[in-house]
Amino acid sequence: MTQITIQTPDDWHLHFRDGDMLAETVPATARCFQRAVAMPNLVPPVTTADMVSDYKQRILAARPEGSTFEPVMTLFLTNTTSKQDIIDAKAAGALAAKLYPAGATTNSDAAVSRLDGLFPIFEEMQKQGMLLLVHGEVTAHHIDIFDREKEFIDQNMTRIVDAFPDLKVVFEHITTKDAVDFVLAASDNVAATITPQHLLLNRNDMLVGGVRPHYYCLPVLKRNIHQQALRAVVATGNKKFFLGTDSAPHEKDKKENACGCAGCYSAWSAIELYAQVFDELDALDKLEGFASQHGADFYGLPRNTTSITLVKEDWTIPAEITLPNGNPIVPFFGGETCGWKIKD
Repeated sequence: MTQITIQTPDDWHLHFRDGDMLAETVPATARCFQRAVAMPNLVPPVTTADMVSDYKQRILAARPEGSTFEPVMTLFLTNTTSKQDIIDAKAAGALAAKLYPAGATTNSDAAVSRLDGLFPIFEEMQKQGMLLLVHGEVTAHHIDIFDREKEFIDQNMTRIVDAFPDLKVVFEHITTKDAVDFVLAASDNVAATITPQHLLLNRNDMLVGGVRPHYYCLPVLKRNIHQQALRAVVATGNKKFFLGTDSAPHEKDKKENACGCAGCYSAWSAIELYAQVFDELDALDKLEGFASQHGADFYGLPRNTTSITLVKEDWTIPAEITLPNGNPIVPFFGGETCGWKIKD
């Protein structure tokens, strides 16, 4: 197969950031995605209904002229989040709230440090029909970074889904066979997003022959056996797994230093790289479900009525992109060849 047309896809997990960065990230996303779930870990984080509304307007203002792209808004959970915050955020249009364990990733220091204190909030979310999006890693220093996802499943995720069977839960950017098995065994109210980097790479790609800072993300890349489990499950077309890039821009100098930031900026090449993966798996017929249908169905939103066409043609992902402030950023797989591209 050398060409495929699919319903316009959605990105169910990404980081637009804020301010001038929106002039880069919003058009990059809107070029091929109709909707995208906007992560709320800004500085300060999006913790109130008013902040949800204001952030949405800033994203909409950055859309290219004529674009119909729509952000899906989320609330940032903290240990001071109240039931009224959930009610107000839902009324303001937030479809989901995001659980970050404190310190788990970029700009998450203000997040949740006492999970049990959030159980009344989860109960209200269940009542309001608001989705819970979970960054599923423990952050205790004595837990090996490669084991933190499994530990979160064992310590926390199982308790959450058992206690709130009617709460829709998205296990974000899963990276392990343990997470795949957990989602498969859970009810239909539990789903997961998977990034392009975790389908394309494993920790050898990041570490062997020298550290590659632009492959560094959180959750970190895992062993090959975990990468293969992710690839195997998307090839089945299972409806519980769908596209979420976790596209996360950082300026080049913040990635290439002694304490580099975590995140892969994939917005300019994500759907093409997903197509490359599904082609490698001889599963191109499963791409549309993964990219365009399963996420919308899980969120209870209509599937898109437009389409995009991808062609099997080599092109080179730009080695660098210049941000509005003049600083460079290295996109995911920058300078590498991708075997699929969006047809003009």
